[in-house]
Amino acid sequence: MGRKVLRILFYFLVIAYAIISIGPFIWSIITSLKPTSEVNNFSINFSTLSFRNYIFLWNRFPFARWTLNSIIVALIVTLGNLLFNSMAGYALARINFPGKKALFVSILAFMMIPGQVVMVPTFILLTRLGWINSYKGLTIPFLTSLFGIFLMRQFFLSIPKSLEESAMIDGLGRFGIFFRIILPLAKPALSTQFILMFTGNWNSFLWPSLLATSDKMYTLPVGLNSFYGQYFQFWDQVLAGVMILSIPAIVIFLIFQKNFIKGISTTGMKE
Repeated sequence: MGRKVLRILFYFLVIAYAIISIGPFIWSIITSLKPTSEVNNFSINFSTLSFRNYIFLWNRFPFARWTLNSIIVALIVTLGNLLFNSMAGYALARINFPGKKALFVSILAFMMIPGQVVMVPTFILLTRLGWINSYKGLTIPFLTSLFGIFLMRQFFLSIPKSLEESAMIDGLGRFGIFFRIILPLAKPALSTQFILMFTGNWNSFLWPSLLATSDKMYTLPVGLNSFYGQYFQFWDQVLAGVMILSIPAIVIFLIFQKNFIKGISTTGMKE
């Protein structure tokens, strides 16, 4: 009886937490379908719900351009991180070179430094390069990630060296081993990194708001910020834009969630 009571209590807490967590999201969906006059009403009039706010945003603002900018920036940065972080992580995990341990310790140390510390010098550098308000400024400085390097390095340490030794006997070089054997085995870690990098860059606001000076280069989060007025906010339109912003991240997570969970659980702290 005691175990049954504990199990019932556990399921009750989990369901209650799920309802609390998903409640604001459901409320946002419903509010995005309401007319402006009913935004502050807690009651739901199903006869007035429609996609008028979505249609208005798409026709009134350059939403297609903002969406394209977000896709370009998120994909370039994510794919760049997948490649460069994997190569750096593999080098730290398998290749012996002078200063390897010092370099890894430095990566761990720099991970503890807040990003705000390097904002000013990075912005000055991009300004002098003439990369402000361009795709180069929005993508190239973010093609690598210290956390991504650490994540891939830890995963590669869990792969048996015997696989690489067998491939070397068969005549494969270092790059052949990396691209034909190691990367296919690293799908869980790559999926984890893809989700983290894509959602992080898709939802990024701080750097795009600093580097994009014209509405043609706005990403979706920066464009949505223009909906806020000084004295009044059209929450139905804002939440409609938020839903458009949220859909790709949700789809990406649903597609890669199995590999994401596997990647998190198998990426250990092996030395």
